Amino acid sequence: MMESQTETRTAAVQRQSEEVLMPNYRRAAVAFARGEGVRLYDLEGRVYLDFVGGIAVSSLGHAHPRLVRAIQEQAARLLHVSNLYLIPEQTELAQWLTSRSGLDRAFFCNSGAEANEAAIKLARRFHYTRGTGRYEIIVAEHAFHGRTLATLAATPVAKYQEGFSPLPEGFRVVPFNDPGALVAAVNERTGAIMLEPVQGEAGVFPATAEFLAAARALCDAHRLLLIFDEVQTGIGRTGTLFAFQGSGVKPDVITLAKGLGGGVPIGAVLARAAVAEVFQPGAHGSTFGGNPLACAAALAVVQTVEEENLAAHAAAMGEILQAGLRELGHHAGAITAVRGRGLLVGADLDREAAPLVDACRARGLLVNGVQPRTLRLAPPLIVSAAEIREALAILEHALADVRRASLRGGEGQ
Repeated sequence: MMESQTETRTAAVQRQSEEVLMPNYRRAAVAFARGEGVRLYDLEGRVYLDFVGGIAVSSLGHAHPRLVRAIQEQAARLLHVSNLYLIPEQTELAQWLTSRSGLDRAFFCNSGAEANEAAIKLARRFHYTRGTGRYEIIVAEHAFHGRTLATLAATPVAKYQEGFSPLPEGFRVVPFNDPGALVAAVNERTGAIMLEPVQGEAGVFPATAEFLAAARALCDAHRLLLIFDEVQTGIGRTGTLFAFQGSGVKPDVITLAKGLGGGVPIGAVLARAAVAEVFQPGAHGSTFGGNPLACAAALAVVQTVEEENLAAHAAAMGEILQAGLRELGHHAGAITAVRGRGLLVGADLDREAAPLVDACRARGLLVNGVQPRTLRLAPPLIVSAAEIREALAILEHALADVRRASLRGGEGQ
């Protein structure tokens, strides 16, 4: 009885979760009760600066009034009807996305993996309808395109693929940012090239302009499709509404998710009309995809991003964040390299990231160890310069904590 009385709410949630949930996530021992702006509050009332952003999802931060209002009003009207019927909110969102991207048609689903799965099917169907016999898709080393079997096959990372063989065939892997390798990889079976403008899960590595231009030139020369996976980069995060708009290279197909719904699950595929037309009735579908609630939420997000000029704000704040991380590395050590676009930033370390992630969380800053020695920072697009300075100060203290712990560990040995 005494044990249950002294157990914290977080500890109770952790214990209960371990009893009923599959153990496929390595969760930190923290549970959040609410959020406001760039801050989260846990079950015991502790406050955290959120520089994970739900893994680049929470574009408008937490409890943004416009997004909350859109969800509440739509929920009071209509949640779901299925794609057996016309959905006005879906059409309005498609109009916004196509007009801003320069592509012609949209398909909606529920996640980034589903969007990439649909793009893979779209590419294969495109060449099937033309009788070309092309079906292979070129992808880059260290890419991350999702966890379904097809998107896993397009994700050439052994730790993700292990235990799921046989994976679907039809993917050819080239080194990232190697134009020559792209050229050498194209053959009579190649149907598309699928790339991330910024490889987020790999450690935040932007594609070079030369690499993307080479991909576009190859697709034009061989009548291939160029697919950009903008699941992590889309809707303002990299400093433009879509990351491709900062590269000068326009794809034939774009996939979106994460930041599109600001926390409400939604994915999207945008495509040129000549490509989109191969998805005739029965070719592909989604029961929940583009339902009224998800589309109302996404509309609130994209309209706010545009009206408040949050893409430009992300570019400016990203410069402040990167400069601050470099300065911190210069005078405090540990940070060996910084890179990124807008508010998608990676920082390489001279040590394991996990202890630093824990130390930051203990001091009220949430960051993500995306690779063993790399931090990823993806705060909401509304983050202020003052909040960035606050995060950098916490990070500096956390680095000192890790050093002290390391010294104590060495003494104990």
